[in-house]
Amino acid sequence: MKIQIAALCDAAADYGGKLNLLGVFDTIFAAQFPAVHPQCSIAIRANFVRIEEGHHKVRINFADADGRLIMPEIDLPLQVVVPPDMSVAVRNLIVNIQHLRFDQPGQYSIDIAFDGRLEVSLPLHVKLPPNGTASV
Repeated sequence: MKIQIAALCDAAADYGGKLNLLGVFDTIFAAQFPAVHPQCSIAIRANFVRIEEGHHKVRINFADADGRLIMPEIDLPLQVVVPPDMSVAVRNLIVNIQHLRFDQPGQYSIDIAFDGRLEVSLPLHVKLPPNGTASV
């Protein structure tokens, strides 16, 4: 299994196997805390070779710098079948998140594991704005 893309973004969609991303980011500015980010998406595109066919489990954790979860773990089942005329199967996964709450500024991470093995960790910085404007 190989992850081609893993991103935190404003929105994502899968149109016939094409992964569409809008507004990929790694920093949120908030004028006050707690802050609530209204909408975001986690988008993943992964390749699987024939030997990896079968059932897989994807787990996503969104945690603060101390490892405390800021939302419940997300567990996604994933069935992989490589088409007979192909050498790999590509899977797009999209998780939409509403009203994500941050109690304080700091470093956060989105940890993505396949079958119990951490594959990627996406950093997210939540900060006070440098000039008094905010994105949340």
